[in-house]
Amino acid sequence: MSDVKISVIIGTYNPKEEQLTKAVRSIMEQTFTDWELILYDDGSAPEAAGIIRRTADLDGRIRCVRNERNHGLAYALDQCIKLSAGTYIARMDDDDVSLPRRLEKQVRFLEQHPEYDWVGSNADLFDETGIWRTETMPEKPEKKDFLRYSPYIHPSVMFRREAVWGRNAYISAGVTRRCEDYELFMRLHMQGKRGYNLQESLLLYREDQNSYVRRSIDNRLNEMRIRYRGFKRMGILKPSTAVYVFRPLAGAVLPNGLLHNILRRNKNGCSDRCEKGQI
Repeated sequence: MSDVKISVIIGTYNPKEEQLTKAVRSIMEQTFTDWELILYDDGSAPEAAGIIRRTADLDGRIRCVRNERNHGLAYALDQCIKLSAGTYIARMDDDDVSLPRRLEKQVRFLEQHPEYDWVGSNADLFDETGIWRTETMPEKPEKKDFLRYSPYIHPSVMFRREAVWGRNAYISAGVTRRCEDYELFMRLHMQGKRGYNLQESLLLYREDQNSYVRRSIDNRLNEMRIRYRGFKRMGILKPSTAVYVFRPLAGAVLPNGLLHNILRRNKNGCSDRCEKGQI
């Protein structure tokens, strides 16, 4: 295994071919070229597995790894980190698009600012009709910024390798499902590690009406447990902030289409970055 500057990691399960191809090509078209891409097939069906293999064949810098059984995104990302060779590890989802200078700008920032352990960015939200909003994140997230939602757009983030290595990696327990990034950011913050958000859009983040059907009641209850535990350990769980623990239930009582329309109408509305589609 040769050393590279950046390992881009994508965990995927039964992806749509067009979306996965666009995501991968957006890495192939980066201005920064010293990268590898670990494309982890987390137990996809045979037809989808073929799509993943064909996509991996697009570039010699792509490594395709397959697990015969689905274990969930957190497990897939943890395996990607273990297999990675990069000094930096960049998250990416299989249906989003990285803008051409994303890797270049994030590497430059981390090399010029050793006080930060990871860097994210703003993002343009898009669906089948095109870009419908720019999501602006807090530049230097603090504890309070974790109350409403994760203050980082997870597929926009690039980590220093040591920040997410070993015990600091993703936790694949069922309670973290669909909240693996949110849980990770809170845990790293509690350890004194810090992140930064570049105040420009470096990612096209897919968020359409289908994004709102992905969570079950069990997932929402698990997120409440993650919020309660994380807020308590961070020292921000108080009578005045307890309402944020119950925030995931809001998405359970509104129709999916209405959720999407509310977000599109309200430029100040935010989707939960621990999963696509919860207000």
